[in-house]
Amino acid sequence: MNNAPHIVNRQHLFAAQWLRLDLVHYVDRRGHERKWEAAQRINCNGAVLMIAELRASGEIILVRQYRPPADKEVIEFPAGLIDDGETPDETAVRELLEETGYHGTVTDVSLPGFNSPGMTGEMIYTVSMNIDDSAPRNREPVSKQEESEDIETFLVRKDELEVFLRDAAGKGWGIDAKVITYARGVGPKKQ
Repeated sequence: MNNAPHIVNRQHLFAAQWLRLDLVHYVDRRGHERKWEAAQRINCNGAVLMIAELRASGEIILVRQYRPPADKEVIEFPAGLIDDGETPDETAVRELLEETGYHGTVTDVSLPGFNSPGMTGEMIYTVSMNIDDSAPRNREPVSKQEESEDIETFLVRKDELEVFLRDAAGKGWGIDAKVITYARGVGPKKQ
């Protein structure tokens, strides 16, 4: 038997304001019934992460914030949830300003991808942005963080990213896997 796997039932075990825990009942391609625990985002339409580069300096923006599930301050790309009625572009512009104070221009939006498909069905768009760091409004940016946010902004040159991440890890900070993947792609190639 070689059928396409499919969900037969999704049992909601618990829901809070932003997350729901489900027990997913599905049939695998061999026809066996299986169960899988999954966390789902609710009350949003996916998420964006922004790879924002300052044009003149070539630096990229990273942020550090405490993430309770990891029990660490984590180095990440700026990111946020897509509100009802927003496009990924609009969310990226809004979230970059809120988290970092920078005004950016969207240059590209990726296809939506899964962030951690073994745990959640959350879809995330990677949004590339340029920041005109010579513009007066970007010279001394002031973030507009929500009361619950405590986000610190870092500007890092791409050729110094691996060193920055090693230093951050040495300080006990967590590193988001997407930042590590990006750093491996833009950093110097190992022989």
